[in-house]
Amino acid sequence: MDSLTFIGLLFAFIAIFGGQVLEGGSIESLLNFPAFVIVIGGTFGAVLVQTNVKTLKRALRMASWSFKTPKQEPKVAIDKIINWSMTARKLGLLGLEDEIDVERNQFERKGLILLIDGGEPQVIRDSLLVDLEVVERESMQAVKFYEALGGYAPTLGIVGAVLGLIQVMGNLSDPSALGSGIATAFVATIYGVASANLLFLPIAGKLKNIVQTQSLYREMFIEGIALIAEGENPKVIESRLAGFIPTS
Repeated sequence: MDSLTFIGLLFAFIAIFGGQVLEGGSIESLLNFPAFVIVIGGTFGAVLVQTNVKTLKRALRMASWSFKTPKQEPKVAIDKIINWSMTARKLGLLGLEDEIDVERNQFERKGLILLIDGGEPQVIRDSLLVDLEVVERESMQAVKFYEALGGYAPTLGIVGAVLGLIQVMGNLSDPSALGSGIATAFVATIYGVASANLLFLPIAGKLKNIVQTQSLYREMFIEGIALIAEGENPKVIESRLAGFIPTS
């Protein structure tokens, strides 16, 4: 569980609502359902226009990564690759066949199959790099979904503000109707700017970092498989792969 996401959102809401109270306002004044519908509904509608179904499904699945980052254990992966290397040196590449049924990760399973089939190291690299690039591209398209939400939300906030002002101008003769129109105008702007800068863009940034970390993990795996195919010494493989692990 990524506690920083919860802490960040908590701080953001405390800052906004707390600041409103400190300025002498009420929290209720920030709650406006029409403004919410205009900004959030309009924002999602605009983004759906430019998004295909596949990207939408992937983006919705990836949303949970903001709160629970997919588990990546480079050191465990290195140990596994080293064990494969030692097995290959003792029993040959065919000695790794039993590992295919054990391996659950599809990307790593494909790498293992290519290795056992006796593929050339460069061929293995090229094949796995294509898979890596495809997955990374699809993931980054999903990240752009949230970046687009962050881009449209402030504009829809302005739309909500204009709609509120239109209501105000159309009811100048009825003072009782002015308050709701003005509230919608200003609250819509807050919703647009706040949702973009406190929710959508931060989520996009976190997901982008996760995708980059996953790509680095897969690059490390590709290098390890290729080194086994080259018949490299396990100690050398371990030393090479250790460079993929961040020092901090």
